[in-house]
Amino acid sequence: MAKKSETPPIYCLKRGETLVGEMQLDRERIAAMPAGERIRVELRTGRVPSRLRFWWAFLHEVVSSTECCPTAEALHETVKLMCGYTTPVLVKGMTVMVPRSIAFSSMTEEEFTKFLADGLRFIADNYGVTPEQAGVAA
Repeated sequence: MAKKSETPPIYCLKRGETLVGEMQLDRERIAAMPAGERIRVELRTGRVPSRLRFWWAFLHEVVSSTECCPTAEALHETVKLMCGYTTPVLVKGMTVMVPRSIAFSSMTEEEFTKFLADGLRFIADNYGVTPEQAGVAA
């Protein structure tokens, strides 16, 4: 069964007490709504792509400098497991912890901020590498 295509979200910036579309397309979609129309808004902060890029750049540097894991992806999965970012799954009567996704659709920016802090601490404690030492700017 095909998934219904979803309309992409409109991102806004708060200016005083007003929400203004972030990009031109956002503003055009808002302008297309009839005047006086009741609009449903779900308030939550958007994820910050640059912070995710920082995380992956840092993981690559840690793997390159320590050879702690075969790939940045393997280190990423290790961090999620060791920091408890998991989902319990029952397999043949045993509970197995499966790493959770940190995708934009799976985790809020607030959750990612906590994950990032936990992950950086885990890597520093276990592999002795910080972003400053790796030369990766946050």
